[in-house]
Amino acid sequence: METITLENFEKLYADPIELQQIDKFVCDEVSRQMHRYIKAMKGSHSHMTRFEQRLRELPLPQREQALARYIDLNRHSIDGLDWKLVVARAMADYCDTYSYFTEMLADERRMTFYVKRVKEKYKQFHKIIESADGHYGIATHDGRVLVPAIYDFLRTPYVYVDDLTTMPVIAQRNGRFGLVSPDGEGTVIVPFLYDDIQLHDEPPYFEAWRDGESTTLM
Repeated sequence: METITLENFEKLYADPIELQQIDKFVCDEVSRQMHRYIKAMKGSHSHMTRFEQRLRELPLPQREQALARYIDLNRHSIDGLDWKLVVARAMADYCDTYSYFTEMLADERRMTFYVKRVKEKYKQFHKIIESADGHYGIATHDGRVLVPAIYDFLRTPYVYVDDLTTMPVIAQRNGRFGLVSPDGEGTVIVPFLYDDIQLHDEPPYFEAWRDGESTTLM
């Protein structure tokens, strides 16, 4: 008989219905954690409502990805978060009896498997990449290039948290600021004409300065 490891646990041991339901309940729990974070740290009720409404419109895999992107750009949102407790709460929602719940909790291999699975789904942090000549870009956690490493400076937010719309990245090139798309191609959204660009929480999202005068973008 093949030895059960974390790598083959799902294939040999996990019930697909259990996996599906634990994933769903974990997603619900992570959503609640983000609700608490936005309410405590990010301000307006309308902000939180828009974020949660957009999440509800997504099927589970896209909702998991959206939460992972939010966590990526708001990493303090998981400060102190006990992932084992998140899994335990998901197990409690899944189980129909207390005895089955305590049995799942006591199964160290199963708990370890789910904690590893949850972290892989939700802790997907982007990376700043640097070229040999000292320019910067952005890559996903698994190395897919979002912004090529051709810029002097980057401000990394690329998802706006209210409605999960993909937003441009503020970039600097040859001493001037512009906006580029995180599409892997470096598509220029706003030309490199400005002395500085700042991101705001509400539309218009970007404020740019040139020769001491400000203008709004997008």
